[in-house]
Amino acid sequence: MTTFTLTLPGLAAPGFTAGLVMSLSLIMAIGPQNAHVIRTGLRRQHLWLTVLTCAVADIVLITLGVAGLAQLGGLSDKLHGALIGAGALFLLLYGWQAARRFWSPPAAAPLAAGAAVVPSGGAAPATRRQAVLQALAFSWLNPHAWLDTAVLIGTASLAWGPQQPVFGLGAATGSVLWFVLLGGAAFWLGRRLNSLHVWRALDGLVALLMWGTAAALVASLWR
Repeated sequence: MTTFTLTLPGLAAPGFTAGLVMSLSLIMAIGPQNAHVIRTGLRRQHLWLTVLTCAVADIVLITLGVAGLAQLGGLSDKLHGALIGAGALFLLLYGWQAARRFWSPPAAAPLAAGAAVVPSGGAAPATRRQAVLQALAFSWLNPHAWLDTAVLIGTASLAWGPQQPVFGLGAATGSVLWFVLLGGAAFWLGRRLNSLHVWRALDGLVALLMWGTAAALVASLWR
């Protein structure tokens, strides 16, 4: 209890604010991870478990960056290439699933009376384990997530000297705040956007986003 009381004033330190602002500025772009949280929220399938998993996954990456990855000079070329290959393959497959939903939409709107949705095609809803694994895949098989959280935030933390842990705490707080707000907004919108046209447009957008991100990742290997 004494330790917590002593460290609490650090939340008002400039390093904490800088970490919070940098984390939010990096994470707000609608990428594969955010698109997955949005879709989960609209479908009301393990939304808060997905939010928690994405936040914890980001905290792990931020901690890795602040604790030592920045001092090591970032990711090795082999690890970076492996992450890009795995991430591109995952995004291509997920984009294909979204494209199939776009071309063969269900006969009725996914949500009924606020209940959890059953995916089109009659498949059973995702289990908690599947929800966690999907969230971790979008968080850890995405090279951009590693570069933004582990490398960029880790490198920026070096400028804060003794306040480096406080900077990392601010960055982690920003990630948690963003995912909670994003999940809450998607859940709220899900009750108001229960339309086949909206869901089909979302699936088309997700497919294009996933394929575009995968193409950009593969192209980056030749830069």
